[in-house]
Amino acid sequence: MKKPSTKKLPAIRYTIVPKDLAGHLFEVSVTVDQPSIDGQLFALPAWIPGSYMIREFSRNIVQIRAESQGKQVALAKLDKHAWRAAPVDGPLSLHYEVYAWDLSVRAAHLDQTHGFFNGTSVFLRAIGQEALPHLVDIARGGDPATKTWRVATALPELGAKRYGFGTYLAANYDELIDHPVELGDFALASFKAHGIPHDIVITGRVPNLDMARLQADLKAICETQIAFFEPKSKKAPMARYVFLTLAVGDGYGGLEHRASTALICARADLPVTSTPPTLGVSDGYLKFLGLCSHEYFHTWNVKRIKPAAFAPYDLQNETYTALLWLFEGFTSYYDDLLLVRAGVIDEATYLALQAKTIGSVLRGSGRTKQSVAESSFDAWGKYYRQDENAPNAIVSYYAKGSLVALAFDLTIRAKTDGKKSLDDVMLALWQRFGRDFYAAGADGGRGVTEAQVEALFDEATGLRLKPLFNRYVRGTEDLPLHKLYAPFGVRLHDQRKSDKPSFDVAIGRDGADSKLAQVHEGGAAHVAGLSAGDVLVALDGLRIGGAATALDGLLARYQVGQVVQVHAFRRDELMQFKLVLQGERVPGITLELVDPGKKVRGPARPSA
Repeated sequence: MKKPSTKKLPAIRYTIVPKDLAGHLFEVSVTVDQPSIDGQLFALPAWIPGSYMIREFSRNIVQIRAESQGKQVALAKLDKHAWRAAPVDGPLSLHYEVYAWDLSVRAAHLDQTHGFFNGTSVFLRAIGQEALPHLVDIARGGDPATKTWRVATALPELGAKRYGFGTYLAANYDELIDHPVELGDFALASFKAHGIPHDIVITGRVPNLDMARLQADLKAICETQIAFFEPKSKKAPMARYVFLTLAVGDGYGGLEHRASTALICARADLPVTSTPPTLGVSDGYLKFLGLCSHEYFHTWNVKRIKPAAFAPYDLQNETYTALLWLFEGFTSYYDDLLLVRAGVIDEATYLALQAKTIGSVLRGSGRTKQSVAESSFDAWGKYYRQDENAPNAIVSYYAKGSLVALAFDLTIRAKTDGKKSLDDVMLALWQRFGRDFYAAGADGGRGVTEAQVEALFDEATGLRLKPLFNRYVRGTEDLPLHKLYAPFGVRLHDQRKSDKPSFDVAIGRDGADSKLAQVHEGGAAHVAGLSAGDVLVALDGLRIGGAATALDGLLARYQVGQVVQVHAFRRDELMQFKLVLQGERVPGITLELVDPGKKVRGPARPSA
């Protein structure tokens, strides 16, 4: 297909240059050919879709100026996100520098090793002109370190060759900011999933990376997910997909986009070439594959099937929805489920992953106080701003949301004798709200409301599922997983070590001492009066120390029910506490497949 000429496109034009690698500065310019006659308004987003927290990216703009036809134009700052240029007769350009030193998937980072940016961090929005095409010239800059750099992004090329510096095209501002960009010397491999090119980009030093295994495993995952949503046509919703991965010493995270994902992982989690080839999946590699599966599933579930509150996004303000349990929780359910359907892991590994999730949810008393619907709505103020009391106050719409998905799936399968499953609900959501989302124009299609979600569950399954919504989505009841697993030949065990004495705390470090990071409600430390932040000094006159197992080592000499004396510093004051040792309250969840003849993972595709 012939690429359009930039000369014929009325567009918003950007240039971004890695200007000062040691100073971590991108130089950015934006030109508007026909600015507003009242003075063009510009704003930088306050948050990035997929990460529900006001991040105030504009604080990283170091300096900014405006000009038109070679003359300086007055530029007034209206608030911490927005500027207005004085009216001009002719094209208007803004030039600014962005400080990029956030080594995460959410913002921008630049140094001598690589560059990375999300559009929300660097591209000012020309208010009122978001629907126009947006052109981006990604320039190499003059630093010698960039001579061997390449460009990785899912943005369509216009004046650039694939992986090269040059001009890229977005149909509108929403598309522009939905394609992160990686600059650097990176490892690169490609594969096709049902005919669609997929690129794997690995930035960072990873000795003996087994790229062939990574290609094979990701291909299996991607093809399984494409066929999940389009079982007949196996048509993917994107023309090309890119896994942008930054490998570091210790890190984990991902952020979804419509045709790519930005990932960060520990280099030890990536597969290593060996002779003979390594069999099985290590815990670290399994964690990375689960992350890839999660973010790839978002290509459908949240990037195209969206809550109504996100269609379109309000990028300057907090945007509330009570549906993140569906978009993040259900994605967390399917990320592991589709690993086993793809043949990447076996059923025993899958059940072990489910058991771990169940244990993590049961660990915190916050699950009895906050529903997953409330957790979704409170994401901006609570989930993304967790403190030391989080386990006692909130529940994760990721973790418990995945268990809600499991409960729905098992219930639907049992009540329909296997004729229907949660797959049918997801397929109906895709067909009704997701498949044609971006065909609807610059702002996309319509999102789904809470009422529509609930109605669609009943419609797709032929069941009345309102009681489950009341108890487990809007309510705080624990899910009856023992009962729900039984028809599928799975038995749930809770083998917590009730005879093992415990403080029931999470321990951190404070120099050479142990520091209480979290104190669980109702546990021995809480009852005794200890608090998060207290630095433990001694147990019955013996120094506790700061080693990870120091407290456990001392407690091994005691019995449940014994009374001990604990000395601790709170701030600079030494305090003494009388503590009655309780049994270990950490759930020891295991799932046993007692009837291997029964399916625990469902059909390979929706029954519809």
